[in-house]
Amino acid sequence: MKPLAVDPLTRTAFAPFGDVIETDGADHFPINSATTERFHDLCPVVGRKTLISIFRGRPFALPIPIAMVERHPLGSQAFVPLDRRPWLVVVAPSGPDGAPGEPAAFLATGAQGVSYAPGTWHHPLIALEAVSEFLVVDHATADNLEEHEFGDGGWVIERLP
Repeated sequence: MKPLAVDPLTRTAFAPFGDVIETDGADHFPINSATTERFHDLCPVVGRKTLISIFRGRPFALPIPIAMVERHPLGSQAFVPLDRRPWLVVVAPSGPDGAPGEPAAFLATGAQGVSYAPGTWHHPLIALEAVSEFLVVDHATADNLEEHEFGDGGWVIERLP
């Protein structure tokens, strides 16, 4: 397995794969007689039928093997942490043949979510520290999942920043 470095999650670094969902730097304004601050239009939701779910992820311990990725070609998929714990985001660009290329890994704070653009290769949820819950918004269709196993053993995350 090849080592995979982990970088902090930023809007700029993640832009080729989708959107970072966070309140820092987001458009916002008061609503409901100024009792609530609305952080508006944080990311698009792409797909025909949208679902809202909660995923409960068991924590991974280092080293973390990255042996497979998946994608959802028909719609976006957003993950927003509910427990405010850091978590890992692993994505990979599509190569010329549509197969995933070399992955990139990002450490998300517990205040950052992501929305994977349709067709973005990504590793399934990687919770850290403890069992963690995520609000997930995605597309409801049985044919909206493709998986890819890395034939060469993949990558491994050996340390976090």
